[in-house]
Amino acid sequence: MESVSAENPSDEELVQDTRNGEVAALGALLGRHRAGMRAVAMSLLGNPTDADDAVQDASLIALRRIGDLRQPDSAGPWLRAIVRNVCRTRLRSAPPPTQLPDLAHLAGLTAGAGPEQIIERHAMQDWLWCAVDELSPVLRTTVMLRHFSPRTPSYQEMATLYGVPVGTVRSRLNEARSRLAAAMAATADAVHADVRARSRESAEAAAETLAAAEQGRLAELAAERWTTDVGYYAGRQRVGGRDFLIRGMADDLEAGVRQRFVSAVASRDTVIWEMDLLNPPDDPDHCPPAVAWLMSMKDSRMHQLRLFHAPRP
Repeated sequence: MESVSAENPSDEELVQDTRNGEVAALGALLGRHRAGMRAVAMSLLGNPTDADDAVQDASLIALRRIGDLRQPDSAGPWLRAIVRNVCRTRLRSAPPPTQLPDLAHLAGLTAGAGPEQIIERHAMQDWLWCAVDELSPVLRTTVMLRHFSPRTPSYQEMATLYGVPVGTVRSRLNEARSRLAAAMAATADAVHADVRARSRESAEAAAETLAAAEQGRLAELAAERWTTDVGYYAGRQRVGGRDFLIRGMADDLEAGVRQRFVSAVASRDTVIWEMDLLNPPDDPDHCPPAVAWLMSMKDSRMHQLRLFHAPRP
C-alpha cells in the first residue's frame, strides 16, 4: 500500500491514496480544503460552533462517499458542496444526509457502478465500521445516532433520549469524531467484517420481531432474543422490563397501530431500527409518523431499549 510521500501531492493523488486506505491522505486532503469548507459553513450558518459541526459532519460524509467522487482533481468544490448541503439541511431543520446507503446501494446496485467502484465502496464501509466498533459503547451510540441513523435526532433530542445535558452530547460527539479518526488509522490494515451481512441480519431480525408481535408470539421471541433483565429506558430511568415491552406492543396493535420496517444500522453492540408508524384510519394522530428503536446489545441479545419518535409534521 503506497503512502502519501510527495511533498505536495495533488488532490487527485490524495483521493486515490485515501481510497487505498491511507488515513494520512484523507487528513491532508481535508486539511488543505478546511478553510474553504469552514468559510462556506460560516456564510450560511453564521455561528462558529455550528459551522465547525457542519464541517465535521461533512468530513465524515466525504470519507464515506469518497468512492463517488468522479473527478478527483475537483475535490475542493466537491467538499464545499457537501458542506453547503449539510448547512442547508440544518437550516431546514431536517436530518443531515449522512445515513448509510440502503441495502441496494450496499449490494452494489447503484446505477453505473462498475466492479472496481463496488469493491472500493464496500471496503470503505467495512473499514469505517471496523473503526466504529473500536469506540466505547457511549461514543459508538452517539456517533451512530448522529451520522448513521436516517432520522438523525437533534442535539436536544439526543440529550433527552439519554437524560444528559446538550453540552454532554456535543462533547461526546467531538470525542467520538476524534477517536474515530484514530481508530481508523489503527485499523487500516486489519481484516474488516462485512457490514452488509450484519445489516442484513439485523433487518431480518426486525422483520421477524414485527411479525411475531402481530402473530401473538412476541413473548416467545423475546425469551430467545432479549436478555432476562432487558429494560426500557426513558432518559436514565428504567421504566419497565420484558413484560412492559410486550404489553406495550400488544396495546399498540390493539389500537390499530402497525410498524413498518424501514432500515437497520448495526454495530458490535448497538443496533438502530427505523420504523414507520401506521395509524388506524379513524385515529390518524394516534402516534407520531415514525420511531427508531435504539438498542444496546449484550451477548447478541437486546439488553436496553430506548425509543426515539420522529416529531409530528
